[in-house]
Amino acid sequence: MEEFIVNHKSELLATVITLVALLVLKFILSKTIRKVGSVSDLNKVRTRLIIKYVSFGLSVVGLAVIIFIWGVNFRELGLIFSSVFAVIGVAIFAQWSILSNVTAGIILYFSFPFKIGDRIKIMDKEIEYDGNYIIEDIKAFHIHLRNDDSELLTYPNSLMLQKGVLLIN
Repeated sequence: MEEFIVNHKSELLATVITLVALLVLKFILSKTIRKVGSVSDLNKVRTRLIIKYVSFGLSVVGLAVIIFIWGVNFRELGLIFSSVFAVIGVAIFAQWSILSNVTAGIILYFSFPFKIGDRIKIMDKEIEYDGNYIIEDIKAFHIHLRNDDSELLTYPNSLMLQKGVLLIN
């Protein structure tokens, strides 16, 4: 063990610095997202969801940096990653709408054009009900809308960005 530490002192130091930097960055970004959420009076569940997305992204970046630091053989790693990405690519292509809804949920969070409790009208010809909706909840993939007849509509986040939405006061 002692020989390993002596032989890989620079890699170990760089790994520790990377981990500390990632933890500090995660803390700062979490605080910033929480501040945006509180200033904009957004739902705490949505704020936690965005923090999870950011933490996952930072973890992926941190893993890539640590792999680079330790000098893993990229030929072997490339073969593994190409196989994994091929499978993931097929899965993503098959589930593109799920990813677009998650991305739209993140955009809706940071642009915050609507919030829970707002009354809206969706300009979509495919919706049979022509009245107004109240936003009950904003999830990662969809928004829960309740009409005046107390019917619940689950509407995808991506369509909230694609269709015209009228905010009614």
